[in-house]
Amino acid sequence: MAAKLHKHPQLSRKFPALTHLNHKITSPVDLSYNCIAWALDDTTRWWWPDAMGDGFWPSNIPREVTITAFEGMLQQQGYSPCVRRTVEKGLEKVALYVRAGVPKHLAKQTPKGKWSSKLGIVEDIEHSLDALGGPEYGVVHQVYSRRN
Repeated sequence: MAAKLHKHPQLSRKFPALTHLNHKITSPVDLSYNCIAWALDDTTRWWWPDAMGDGFWPSNIPREVTITAFEGMLQQQGYSPCVRRTVEKGLEKVALYVRAGVPKHLAKQTPKGKWSSKLGIVEDIEHSLDALGGPEYGVVHQVYSRRN
């Protein structure tokens, strides 16, 4: 039987690989930002390419939930695809999770090699890269890096 998550046992269904042993909560609940914003170090607004324009999204990138749009946004932020998922001196890394060809989540790498995520409207957590794989976010599609 898998261990339950710290405060949100219902998330065990969404993230079957995430247990109290492979993650830790690193912030309180905050509704003002989401995973994209968190991964890009912006805790002031919600990033999402919704067609109605409710979320923040760069004006020159299509407002569509596609890998192409997300890669365009990441490129504009200075990121490019990389091969290594491990820490590399002088590089910041983010990982794009995709389910059935649709972007679902963005996580950022910590200086010590763990990954950090904002789980929707709940807390930020530190976790292993594959711990969020499953029915909610799918799998890691690509890791991207930029010079810091």
